[in-house]
Amino acid sequence: MIHVPGILNSLGLLILRLGFGGMMAFGHGLPKLLNAAEMQSKIGDPLNLIPSPYAFYCLVGAEFFCALLVGVGLLTRFGAIAVAYAMGVAAFVAHAKDPIFMTGSGASMEPALIYLIAFGAIVFTGPGSFSLDRLLFGRPRPQV
Repeated sequence: MIHVPGILNSLGLLILRLGFGGMMAFGHGLPKLLNAAEMQSKIGDPLNLIPSPYAFYCLVGAEFFCALLVGVGLLTRFGAIAVAYAMGVAAFVAHAKDPIFMTGSGASMEPALIYLIAFGAIVFTGPGSFSLDRLLFGRPRPQV
């Protein structure tokens, strides 16, 4: 028997994953990847944990490659954690002095917070039934 609420939940998660994963990958990660030589000098490590070029490629890895993983639903929680972490750093460290909401053409925390909320939700919900995780690894274990 078909469980309609489960299908609708999974459809909603598919839309969330494809929308936010695609927007992050192609709107933020791919431009950084394609313009790496120029962008490296502009984006450093705000936490001073690793040298700047490596921090840049970690960011690109999260924003492009991990966002693509989330979009297709492969290693979804891993990818979502990486993107959520990057957006947390972007919001609360890189944009800490900026206003929360966009008020014109200036920088703000708002885009990073929106992505943080979406990818954070995916960390907790998982990918849903319409995902490569489900296809490759089967049904998730029942939640306790």
